[in-house]
Amino acid sequence: MNTSDSFQAEGDVPGASQPRRLLNELSGSLVSQSPVGLAVMDTDLRYVTVNPALERINGLSVEDHVGRPVSEILPHVETKAIESAQWRVLETGVPLLDQHVVGRTWADRDQDYAWSVSLYRLEDPIGQVQGVAASIADVTERHCVETEAARARRRLALIADASALVGTVLNVDQTARELAEVAVPELADIAAVDVLDTVLACYRTAGLRSGPELFRALALSAAYPTEATRVGDQEGDLATYAADRLVTQCVHTGKPVLVRHVNERDLARIARDPEAATLLARAGVHSYLAVPLSARGVVLGVLELKRARNPLPFDQDDTVLAVELANRAAVSIDNARWYQSVRNTAVTLQRSLLPEHPSHLPGLEIASRYQPAQATTEVGGDWFDIIPLTGDKTALVVGDVMGSGIDAAATMGRLRTATCTLAELDFDPAQVLQHLDRITSGLEHYIATCLYAVYDPHHGECHIANAGHMPPVLVRPGRPPELLDLSPGAPLGVGGVTFHSRTVDLGPGDDLVLYTDGLVETRHHPIDERLDALLGLLDGSDCRPVGETCELLLHTLRDPGDHDDVALLITRILPAQS
Repeated sequence: MNTSDSFQAEGDVPGASQPRRLLNELSGSLVSQSPVGLAVMDTDLRYVTVNPALERINGLSVEDHVGRPVSEILPHVETKAIESAQWRVLETGVPLLDQHVVGRTWADRDQDYAWSVSLYRLEDPIGQVQGVAASIADVTERHCVETEAARARRRLALIADASALVGTVLNVDQTARELAEVAVPELADIAAVDVLDTVLACYRTAGLRSGPELFRALALSAAYPTEATRVGDQEGDLATYAADRLVTQCVHTGKPVLVRHVNERDLARIARDPEAATLLARAGVHSYLAVPLSARGVVLGVLELKRARNPLPFDQDDTVLAVELANRAAVSIDNARWYQSVRNTAVTLQRSLLPEHPSHLPGLEIASRYQPAQATTEVGGDWFDIIPLTGDKTALVVGDVMGSGIDAAATMGRLRTATCTLAELDFDPAQVLQHLDRITSGLEHYIATCLYAVYDPHHGECHIANAGHMPPVLVRPGRPPELLDLSPGAPLGVGGVTFHSRTVDLGPGDDLVLYTDGLVETRHHPIDERLDALLGLLDGSDCRPVGETCELLLHTLRDPGDHDDVALLITRILPAQS
C-alpha cells in the first residue's frame, strides 16, 4: 500500500469537481511530506499505516509497522503509558495533546530522543469508531533545554539546602552526617564522608603526602536499602587505605577522582577488600566520584559518591556540584575540629583543677558532679571544692567564673588555689570572700560568684557566706526543702563590698545542696519556676543516696540545649560517731 494513497480521502472519484480533486491531492501531499510523524491505528490499536516521517523516526518501513502494536515497534520506549492513553482516547473520544515520550528507536539505538505525541479518535461519516490517529513530533532539542534548566534548578536548590542544613552545629560528626544526607538522593545513591584521623587529632598540615592513609568513617547515607552500605566503613570505623586506592589518591592530590563507568579493576581500588568489591558489583554500583574536603589549604578527608540505581554516570557538572558541597562542609568541619580541640583542652584543664574527695570527712557524706555545657564546645569556670580543716571542720565551696574557655578555667584554678590557702587560715566565711574579692579584682576584669560554707560537726553548725551566688537548698527529713535565705552579696571582683555570714544548725540526715546557676537557669523559663522544680525534685531526697540525687538533678533539669556548665555538691550530715 502506498503511504500517500492510504491517507487519501475517499472523495477522489471520477466526476468530482476540480476543487475536490485538488483538495485530495493536497491532502496526500500533506501526509507524505509532513515532517511530523503520522499514524493510524485500528480498534485493536495495531498499525494500519504510517507516513514517511514516522518511518524515519522509528527506523522501520510502513510494511514493518502494519498489523503490529506500538510495544512491538518501540521496545526501547516506555510504551505502557502510550497504550493506556490510546485505549482511553479510543473509548472516550477525548483527544490527548502533547504527551512527552522519551526513549530510543531503531533509527538510533545509541541516543535518547524526546517526542510530543498527540492522539485523537477516528470516526467515519456516520460516527462509527474506526481507530485512533497519532501525530508524533520530535522535540528532543526543547526537551534537552527544559531538562537542563530543571537540572540547574535542582542543583541550585541542593546548594541552598546545603547552606541551611550542613554545619548547623560545631560538631564534626553531625556536620559529616548532614553532608552525606544532603548529597542523597539528588546527587548520588550512596554517599560517605571519611576524615583523616590525623585531622581529628589536629596535627595534619598542608602539603602533598604519599603512602597509606588512616581514615575515620564519619557518615554513610543511602537513597534506598542496599547491601552496598553493608560493605562500606561504618560510622566510627578506622580503616587504612593504601596509596593506590582512589580515596587515598583523592586526599593526596587534593583533586576530584571521577570514574564515569566503573569496571572490575576500579571496584578493587574503591572497596576495602575483594569481598566488598564483589558486593558493590552485585549492588549495581556503576559510577564513582570522590572529592576532597579541603579547608584553609588542608585536605581534611573525602566525600565519596556512588551511583547504582540512578542509571546516569557522574559527569563534570556533578563534579563541580560535589566540590561546591564538599568545600562548604569542609569549612564547617574544620571549624568544628579546632573548636572541639579547644574545648577538650579546657575540659581537661578544668577537670584537672577539680578536687578529689578527701578519704575521710568527719560527720559528712558527700557527692559531687561536674558537667560541661552540652550545646557549646567551650567550658565555663564552674568549680566546687571540699577542704578538710582543723578541728574536724570541712569547708564546702561552689563557684562560677563568668565567661568560658581556657581563660575562665585558668581563672577558676587561681581562685580555687586562693580559696584553699585562705581556708587554712580558719577565717570566717565572710572574711574569706572579702579576700577573694580583692584577689579577683586584679584578675583582668574577671568576676565570679561563690558560696563558701564551713561545717563544724562538734557543734552541728554550718557557717555560710554568699557572693552573688544561687542560694543553697536545705533538705531536712520530714520537711519540705527550702532555699536558705542568705545575704546575697555581690560577685567577687566588684570590689569594696561587705559580705555577711549566716549560721545554720544541721542535724543527722540533713542535706545541704550547693550548685551553680547552670543547673537551674535556662533561656526559656523564669528562674523562680526552675527553682521550684529543683525543690520539687529534692523533696524526699533524704531517703535516697546523695549520689543518686546528683544524677536525678542532672538528668531531669539539664537538656542538650543547655549552654552553661554545672558544678553540683550535695552534703549529708551523718549521725555522730560514739
